[in-house]
Amino acid sequence: MNIRQLDVLRTLLSTGSTIATAKAMGLSQSGVSRLLAQLEADLALTLFARDKGRLIPTPEAVILARDAENVLLAVDRMAGHAEDLRNGASGPEIVRIGLPSSMWENFAPAMLLDYVRDFPGVRIETFFESTTAINKLVGERVIDLGFLRLEGEVGPGIAVEKVASGESVCVIPKDHPLAGLEEVTVRDLRNVPLVLIGRQRPNRMALDQVFKRAGVKQMVKIETHTNSSACSYVAHGLGITIISSFYANLYRHLPVVHRPFVPQTTQEFGLARAAGVPLSIAAQALSDALKRQILLSQERH
Repeated sequence: MNIRQLDVLRTLLSTGSTIATAKAMGLSQSGVSRLLAQLEADLALTLFARDKGRLIPTPEAVILARDAENVLLAVDRMAGHAEDLRNGASGPEIVRIGLPSSMWENFAPAMLLDYVRDFPGVRIETFFESTTAINKLVGERVIDLGFLRLEGEVGPGIAVEKVASGESVCVIPKDHPLAGLEEVTVRDLRNVPLVLIGRQRPNRMALDQVFKRAGVKQMVKIETHTNSSACSYVAHGLGITIISSFYANLYRHLPVVHRPFVPQTTQEFGLARAAGVPLSIAAQALSDALKRQILLSQERH
């Protein structure tokens, strides 16, 4: 028994003839008769009496036609729901994404502009956390997606797709003497006020070692914990920061310039999710929106 057979039964009861049923369903008359015979064989019931070429529904056919109508209505509802899911008119009640704290100001709103229009039935929850926290949230299935810096091993059961990279740069006030250099070395930063990020984090500890090996004592003016705050401090003339070009590019609207920091290091960034668990259409679309916004944010101007 299949959907096509049920549709023949429903339509026959409605039209009263195989000719009208064939026309309504876009079939041949013999095709209608074949589907009806298959249905009767599957159910082991006679649904129509044949009288001089006419089909007369049996009482059993009338009862089963009601069931067929309910089944076909449910199929129509399912097809409509699937269409809504594909088009974003409905979906999971909520999609959750974790982003670094420095991406709240400009990146996240730009990422969501088109998404909220395309998926009006979906509520988004954003978590702005450190890489360690995002890794944990993905591992515990608190969030569907997490953008994080690749700093070593990720948690068990987490799949990570590399989606971005950056290189170490100095972010400098536009009118600062060092802004005239093509690149900035550790020795250029001797006695220069610095705005440094993430004390005791792996990347900060590696940067501290670079200064130590060069024999240059850091003149740390401000310690902070977000790239956005570091760039803002630089824009106000409070010092110079050393961050990934990936984050520096998010704050090109500020009155600052970027110069390669030597020795150069590379940073990689990935999109994490639970391994072996397919994303919903809505979550996948949010993943795609994030990747598009990454490309836009890193374009050279």
